Amino acid sequence: MSGSATIVITLALVFYTIGVWSERFQGRLKPWHLVFFWLGLACDTIGTGMMLDFAGGLTADVHGVTGVIAILLMLVHAIWATVVLARHDERWIVDFHKFSIVVWAIWLIPYFSPMVIAIGS
Repeated sequence: MSGSATIVITLALVFYTIGVWSERFQGRLKPWHLVFFWLGLACDTIGTGMMLDFAGGLTADVHGVTGVIAILLMLVHAIWATVVLARHDERWIVDFHKFSIVVWAIWLIPYFSPMVIAIGS
């Protein structure tokens, strides 16, 4: 179970990273970036659910708290990107990557925290 969850959460990293960094390099938000944002969120949510089942619930440590924050930020990010594209707001289409990079960087904290904790133990 833990191995499957790790694979699904790693897919979230791959999808989300492709969406965020391709948006950054292309200099504007495009519909296909949005697809990768939603795929990343879906994989992260599914993988987190699998991990919660495996661990027996949410923990109130750095990983657990930042994980919840990261999923909520990813949800806000994906919804906001959807709104920006639907409104054809050129200013936000061009500047959206600034928000994307911040959310992606915060998302990395719960992704890598188990490794950092394991190395420190």
